[in-house]
Amino acid sequence: MKRSSDSRTDTPPRGAAAIKGVRVGHVPKGFTSGQVVVNKHDGITEYGYQWTDDRDDVDLRHRSLWIRVVCWPKASTLAQLKNGPFDIGTFSGNTKTVKIGNRQVLTQEGDGALGHGRYAGWVERKGVVVTVMASQPLVPELPKIIRAIEL
Repeated sequence: MKRSSDSRTDTPPRGAAAIKGVRVGHVPKGFTSGQVVVNKHDGITEYGYQWTDDRDDVDLRHRSLWIRVVCWPKASTLAQLKNGPFDIGTFSGNTKTVKIGNRQVLTQEGDGALGHGRYAGWVERKGVVVTVMASQPLVPELPKIIRAIEL
């Protein structure tokens, strides 16, 4: 929580164990920095890590990956994600449900607030949601990233 509120940046970024209690088995190469992101509001806690490169956010070659765990006691179905109490990264666009590994995952194109790419999320277990935002260059690797996330 302190790292997030201090807006500290890790250069170089942390690796597979960047998020406490979460193992990210596949972190693509090419990131130059990373940052812990924590937020508490409306009875939920969101925590995660954002990896990024040094390109401008509007550059379509910009590489960015944001993995977040949301502790939301009411979460139990994928449909609930469309009305989830997330500050950033809502599933308000044109969503599609796909199966990746053994997970049913809700996906949509990234919007203005999240940047270009693909946004995905699933209910890992009752009360625990995982979301992943991958910038356009990382979209082909998104299924591999999602399959490699372990809580």
